[in-house]
Amino acid sequence: MATLCSSHPRTAASHDERGFSLVDILAVVAVLGIVSAMALPMTQSSLSAYRLRGDAQQVNNLVSLAKMRAASRFSRSRVYVDRVNNTYQLQIYDRTTATWVGESSANRLSTGIRFGFGSLDTPPPNTQNAIGMSAACTTDDGAGTVANTSCIVFNSRGVPVTIAGTTATPTGNNAFYLTNGDAVFATTVTATPLVRSWWSPASTSSWVRQ
Repeated sequence: MATLCSSHPRTAASHDERGFSLVDILAVVAVLGIVSAMALPMTQSSLSAYRLRGDAQQVNNLVSLAKMRAASRFSRSRVYVDRVNNTYQLQIYDRTTATWVGESSANRLSTGIRFGFGSLDTPPPNTQNAIGMSAACTTDDGAGTVANTSCIVFNSRGVPVTIAGTTATPTGNNAFYLTNGDAVFATTVTATPLVRSWWSPASTSSWVRQ
């Protein structure tokens, strides 16, 4: 009688099913750590640049809004900057009470962003005679100034002015500067009045119109 030979098909268990070893896993973790360490500074720098641009645009927009508010309210308006707390606010002059009144609460710059121009020594072209934040904000009666502040003020015709007591003198020497240490944005207002935005690296004055 012929002997029947049973056939045993190969099963998946007959293959090499070994998984990753501890050494393999540690190697992958090490590589991921190196990549993350390289990418983190780049990500932080990108976020800082994004926040700086966003804050600069908001300040620029508020200056333009102040110009329009002055004309529509037939009164003076200003953007009030607190350089210590890095806040800014649109204010309207109330003729009835003879006081500056905030149209809304003060806005604060993003983390890592501050008012200033670092080590730059030259203003954007055809703007200021010398680089600098706008003049200090005046008190309600115009007789004094508020320390560590800067203001861009518009009269009722939307013309930028400086205030001394009850006298308002047209000026074209206005600017706000913001920096994160790597770059600087500027909002300038000429006597025309023309509101413009600029950018420069923080290492050297190389202004580019935005």
